[in-house]
Amino acid sequence: MGVVVGIDIGGSTTKIVGFDDNKNLIHPMFVTADDPITSIYGAFGKFTDTNNLGLSDIERVMITGVGASYVNKPIYNLKCEHTPEFKSIGLGGLYLSGLDEAIIVSLGTGTALVHAKNGHAPEYLGGTGVGGGTLVGLSKKILGVNKVETIDELARLGDITNIDLKIKDISKKDIGLSGHMTAANFANISETATQNDFALGLINMVFETVGMVAYFASKPYGLKDIVLTGNLTQMSQAPELFDVLNKMFDMRFIIPQNAQFSTVIGAALSSFEKRL
Repeated sequence: MGVVVGIDIGGSTTKIVGFDDNKNLIHPMFVTADDPITSIYGAFGKFTDTNNLGLSDIERVMITGVGASYVNKPIYNLKCEHTPEFKSIGLGGLYLSGLDEAIIVSLGTGTALVHAKNGHAPEYLGGTGVGGGTLVGLSKKILGVNKVETIDELARLGDITNIDLKIKDISKKDIGLSGHMTAANFANISETATQNDFALGLINMVFETVGMVAYFASKPYGLKDIVLTGNLTQMSQAPELFDVLNKMFDMRFIIPQNAQFSTVIGAALSSFEKRL
């Protein structure tokens, strides 16, 4: 049997991954282009060349993502099968985390949440419009920058106390909540707040919003494991900010290796289900 290729098609960025017949992961990668179709063919060419694969080595191509609708014919005469994005999110999150059950969070332009459990169909729980698009849009207006890498770099020197109002700022008594917990984002902006502070404040607002939505989504299932996936998980602030939520709420926010490729990995894995 041949290699299964998964492709996750975004607006201009396409991610691609492969599995051999023994479910060994073949190095994932992504490419960026001006349009989805160009991005697809660019990713496919880069992937096959880097991994020394010929078209005859590929058994199936599994397609997912918001740009999947652009694919309505074979790629290089290889038939493409569409797989639902939320299913891909669930399968990829469980695979990367090694868990049997968890809430899987996909941090994209917006944020989607999926309940995933081995042996069951992933369940889409909803989400929030707060995500990477929020971060980039507000950063463009407030900071004059619109690249995540630049926002990340600025935030490394930021001081969140110059931006957010904390519980300890408004209460001197113990009210059963950590004094370091955010009472209101952007409600304590200092006159001396820098671009670095604002960058960190924006990232913190997005991550806290996503974290709290995921926390509430986990409650009906009695779960503590929340797997974070998507490009935003690669920001240098993510581990520390989500670890704060871990300690506050006794949760396990997990950022697995290759988290940015979780959905495309799930798309490829869905092919093995079809073989059963």
